[in-house]
Amino acid sequence: MKKLLIIFSLAVIQYAYGQDTVHVNKSPEEVSSEKNPLDVGELKINLNSKGDRWLKFGISSQIWLRSMDNNPGTLVNGVPQEQTYDAGIRRMRLIIQSQVTPFYSVFLQVGINNQSFISGGGTGTGNNGAGKKAPFFFHDAYNELAIIPRNDFQTGKPNKNNLYLGAGLHSWNGVSRLTNASTTKMLAGDIPVFNFPTIEIADQFSRQLGIFVHGELDRINYRFSVNKPFATNLKPNVGGAAVDNNQSGKLSYSGYAFYQFFNKETTVTSFLPGNNLATKKVLNLGAGFYTNKNGTQSQPSENIFESHDVNIFGADVYTELPVGDKSKEMGLTLYSVYYNYNYGPDYLRVSGLLNPGTPDSDFTGQKALEGAGNNRVLMGTGNIWFSQVGFVLPKFSTILKVQPFFNYALKDMKALNQSGSYYDIGANFYLYGQNARIVAQYSSRPLYDPASKTVFDRKGEFLLSFQIVL
Repeated sequence: MKKLLIIFSLAVIQYAYGQDTVHVNKSPEEVSSEKNPLDVGELKINLNSKGDRWLKFGISSQIWLRSMDNNPGTLVNGVPQEQTYDAGIRRMRLIIQSQVTPFYSVFLQVGINNQSFISGGGTGTGNNGAGKKAPFFFHDAYNELAIIPRNDFQTGKPNKNNLYLGAGLHSWNGVSRLTNASTTKMLAGDIPVFNFPTIEIADQFSRQLGIFVHGELDRINYRFSVNKPFATNLKPNVGGAAVDNNQSGKLSYSGYAFYQFFNKETTVTSFLPGNNLATKKVLNLGAGFYTNKNGTQSQPSENIFESHDVNIFGADVYTELPVGDKSKEMGLTLYSVYYNYNYGPDYLRVSGLLNPGTPDSDFTGQKALEGAGNNRVLMGTGNIWFSQVGFVLPKFSTILKVQPFFNYALKDMKALNQSGSYYDIGANFYLYGQNARIVAQYSSRPLYDPASKTVFDRKGEFLLSFQIVL
């Protein structure tokens, strides 16, 4: 796999050098404004001559090829495997957005996630076999009303402040920028997942049902929501850790705001980019929260149950800085966030993306607390510090941009006796702006001993990702 990644990277660079085409190494917004013949533009249908009623479509696809080291004692399709090669659909999405009137809009997003040869679909061996026919579901489905619009409806001039009110299944989340991350403008091969504090437990793929407000107060961009979390009812073990159980039915509250020192961002949708190739000077400082009363439960002694509040706090900084000669189109992207999680005593969650593995009951060697496949400690009661940095290399092609990046996460969980370091290193290869991206990445994760709850080994994973965004 290492040789494959190297050969592929060299081939992409050689191809880019050999092409003779018009200059498109600019952000999608800049390319669109110049009417570049190679730009796909917007998939938009105007519903009136004025253009203030419209229907817009978006399509995105992320395909993964991987080589992963499995945790000890892993079965893949019933066969012991120390290493697994696979291919999968990480995300496939269709977005439909409509402004019915200048005051009212609708946002819908449907798609699938995490389909591979063995995950994401059925469990049999026939028509509905393992990995086949992954469910196609709504990710977002909400309506939104402009209370104070971004631009005055009469004059068309920008308003200094704006305010929007919406309701439905939404992702106007609190806590951090990364909790509102755009999956089409990521810096690395993927987002770290622990940025979504209730992912697929009390939410539906980071979304909850409720009401929200968002907007701007001059340079402060904000979002707040009140939601009804999806129901959880896990039963805790006697003397064990807290587990997800919100049967008392309390509402959740969340919010996030950031101050914009330089160029301001327009938040038409909830998704905040983690990478714009540093085409503009940006510096944002933000903070946020998520809280749900009685969201988890423990059983300190037999038949004695205790409920615990879920409280999450985040603080972050995001910057993009063009560097050097403008003609070289170089730039630095940096993001850093601190999370404090409180789910109750010793709460711990493990997870692995598109995990192909199951535990081998006959394995007698050193097992990992994380379990089988590519599982890792995801998050829990404790603290996580996460940072990532990327740099757009000097321009050498009219087609290709190259951006090396590095991610680092330090996890200090109360249920463990040693903090863990997780990192990703790789490079983005952008073709024609940000509409097409290829990622080559290596990731490393620690493994914990179930008894001592300290790190005893590390495992790695190679990723080659292909992404298209229209």
